Amino acid sequence: MDIAEKIRNALRTFLKIEPPAQTRITLQPPLNYYANAAKNRIWYRGDSAEITQLYAQIDAPPTMFWKASSTRGMEIRKIHTGLPKLIVNTFTDIIVNDYSGAELTEGALQEIWDKTYDSNGGDKLIKRLVRNMLVVGDGAYKVYFDAQTDKEYPIVRFVQGEYVDFERRGGRIHEVVFNTVYAHNRRKFTLREVYGYGYIQYHLYAENGSEVPLQSIPQTEWIDTAGVTFDKNIMLAVPCIYNDSERFEGRGEGVFDGKIDSFDALDESWSQWLDALRAGRAKQYIPECLIPKNPQTGTNMQPNPFDNRYIAVGSDMSEQAQNRIVTEQPGIPYDSYLNTYITALDLCLQGIISPSTLGIDVKKMDNAEAQREKEKTTLYTRGSLVQIVDAAFSALVRAVVCGYQMWHNQPLKIPECSVNFGEYANPSFEAVVETVTKAKQGGIMSLEACIEEMYGDSKNTEWKEAEVARLKAEQGIDGFSEPDISLEAGVV
Repeated sequence: MDIAEKIRNALRTFLKIEPPAQTRITLQPPLNYYANAAKNRIWYRGDSAEITQLYAQIDAPPTMFWKASSTRGMEIRKIHTGLPKLIVNTFTDIIVNDYSGAELTEGALQEIWDKTYDSNGGDKLIKRLVRNMLVVGDGAYKVYFDAQTDKEYPIVRFVQGEYVDFERRGGRIHEVVFNTVYAHNRRKFTLREVYGYGYIQYHLYAENGSEVPLQSIPQTEWIDTAGVTFDKNIMLAVPCIYNDSERFEGRGEGVFDGKIDSFDALDESWSQWLDALRAGRAKQYIPECLIPKNPQTGTNMQPNPFDNRYIAVGSDMSEQAQNRIVTEQPGIPYDSYLNTYITALDLCLQGIISPSTLGIDVKKMDNAEAQREKEKTTLYTRGSLVQIVDAAFSALVRAVVCGYQMWHNQPLKIPECSVNFGEYANPSFEAVVETVTKAKQGGIMSLEACIEEMYGDSKNTEWKEAEVARLKAEQGIDGFSEPDISLEAGVV
């Protein structure tokens, strides 16, 4: 024991300081990354039958709505609102509609990217990226070539995070591993494609985890055992990660993580509301003597369950009997159910998306400026998604163009590109023109700043520079030569 520790113990004894009773907290995560990704994907699919099966198999609190079981004879219909899928699809449409294309510095390289983008489904590449980023949290693009499918342009495929592993070195990703499961002779094999800088390696594993030759199954017998090597500055895989996960180190985190309890509460509030409506239907009690009779047989006519339901009761045979049809309907507290539903909905949307983005009418009298203020939460999430798509597509363009050059034995030239996105929820063009004009007339904004403010990301840099030159020429402030004045005093 060193001197410092002796002093600490002496101080504790003198001051009577007791050590903490508990110094360790042990947590047992209920799901690993792959099971959690499967759970998020089932929530996104939005099938109530699948959600019921999910919570029947995983370890979850028994008080959760989708985990709890109804008492026999008091079953309740469990309804899923579909809000998770609506959120993801809305953001996907926003990003895809705002995407204005990728611009490369050279026309020949631009043509390579445009043809590859179109041959691989076009905007589907962005849809798969954004959708999987929001649901699972990560994934990766894989660029490869298949002479039987496309002899000229590379094939681009986005692989979701459940089938991707990231290998890091010094905190940076240096390998992306794609896992593909094949079945042969009632056995399962896993092909691991390792994409690194300057190489692609292939490994085949059996169910017991042992590596087997690639020729063991017909699906991989065509693969070269030695793999593929190329320039060490190029990796034909593009990792994509949305929000670093606090639970699974090195992996991404979807928007559903941390919101599952809120979605569960929303489904419970809506299901209870409809259950109350079903239990609160009007009930009609008809004495047996007043029930319509069949004119042929004289028997009571059976009620129509759709539009003529009633409950038959015995006739009153007393001396002063008054047989009457009685209709009863219990009161339903609509306001309480509505407030509960709105509160649960707000908790689901907080920090992710604005209600007005989903078409939820919060106030019918809001003007355009108020609606834009309510879009701020959507703008924040959209901004993070745009940054991910920008970085991913910039890297993807480089991988596609370099892969094309290596495939066709052309000189390797790494391209430079910029990914353009339009504006979202911005003021109308007329309002922008009015504001910019006042600022320009007030002398607080230059012509270049005016053009930048008016067109933003909807126009590229070359077009803006040409527009500034045209305006200067029209206004007569272009083309003046500098006066021939000597810097020396007294010499003109």
